[in-house]
Amino acid sequence: MEFTEISKILSEKDGKASIHGWIHNKRSSGGILFLIIRDGTGLLQCTLKKDKFDKKFFEEIEKLPAESLVELHGMVKKDPRAPGGYELVVDVAKIEQKAEEKFPIEKKFQGPEYLMDNRHFWLRSEKMQNIIKIRSKFLLAAREWFVKNGFTEIQVPVIVGAAVEGGSTLFEVKYFGKKAYLTQSWQLYAEAAIASIGKCFTVAPSFRAEKSRTRRHLTEYTHMEAEEPWCDLEGTMKTQEQLLTYICHYLAENAVEELKHFGRESKELLAINPPFKRITYDEGIKILQNKGVKVKWGDDIDWRHEKVLSMQFDKPFFFTHFPKGIKAFYHKPDPAKPEVTLSADMLAPEGYGEVTGSGQRIHDYEELVKRINEEKLNVDSYKWYVDLRRYGMPPHAGFGLGVERVIAWLLRLKHIRDAVLFPRLINRVYP
Repeated sequence: MEFTEISKILSEKDGKASIHGWIHNKRSSGGILFLIIRDGTGLLQCTLKKDKFDKKFFEEIEKLPAESLVELHGMVKKDPRAPGGYELVVDVAKIEQKAEEKFPIEKKFQGPEYLMDNRHFWLRSEKMQNIIKIRSKFLLAAREWFVKNGFTEIQVPVIVGAAVEGGSTLFEVKYFGKKAYLTQSWQLYAEAAIASIGKCFTVAPSFRAEKSRTRRHLTEYTHMEAEEPWCDLEGTMKTQEQLLTYICHYLAENAVEELKHFGRESKELLAINPPFKRITYDEGIKILQNKGVKVKWGDDIDWRHEKVLSMQFDKPFFFTHFPKGIKAFYHKPDPAKPEVTLSADMLAPEGYGEVTGSGQRIHDYEELVKRINEEKLNVDSYKWYVDLRRYGMPPHAGFGLGVERVIAWLLRLKHIRDAVLFPRLINRVYP
């Protein structure tokens, strides 16, 4: 028997149809049973009239608990009162599986810790369904933009022998009697790859052992990264703003209903267009000081500073030229002002803060060795990376984008944990 996906029915497909799925919700009224059925592609209202069915069977299906599985056959008709504008008038029904009573996620307020403990069931909520669909369309749009613009997707190891960012945020793993770590970024490997295939990108997990319990931090997150040869700081900023604009416009056109669920109108995303405003670290420090924030030149910019800055904007913007002392060793110092680097973070507006980190890399051998020594790192740990500079390394730049952070901003989520299916936090690895 051929079954029709609910999404196809909601795309104006009337006539005879057969569906199966989970009972998402139900109610009875005047001899009619209304079932809201979920099949993974959408939700559809289905009506069963009592006088069409055997009395005993009707009572049995009427008493089915939420999340029971049913098979339904009937006629689809337009009904503006129904969710999605269509309903299935059922003439044949079958119970595939009766769920247990008292589904853990009941229709009442549940605290965040309870919902986290029952994340495997919370995924079935409309909120999480829409977030999952947005994530999928987000990644589809990003890959589409990269391919259209000549980038090649590659994958690199997540088990590494040395830090990419600060060593204090590394997860150490046992590796056959040696020390190894979960990667913080693909970047060092990407710099090797550009000499082989040119512009490249990846979508992969990254790990940060930050002891931060904020609404913006995950210990494992989805990292979208790109690297380009013959590219400088301005070039990588242009790549980022074009990529994000493409994603925003794609979602505005292809995820209208999902966005509405979170109070985000398509027109807001269509209004995002390059170029994005750029402000330097020096300018940012002055803005913060004028807002009464206690911060001085040379201080690292944390999420609290970013929140204040990003509340001043209604569109993404770049925060550029960070001091050398607060950026990783591979960031190229600015020849015009050596105490700062050719680096930039993109900040999302509305208080959400940093969503990308980027910069121009040091491509000169001697300059890179000097910076590694200045940071008191072991040059031998980066021997292969340093050697790249000895055999044809052009100026190059790249960035890393935190997928969950961008989604949290796009959907106005209060906590980044809701932007991922099974979040990993400082206090949580279950389920």
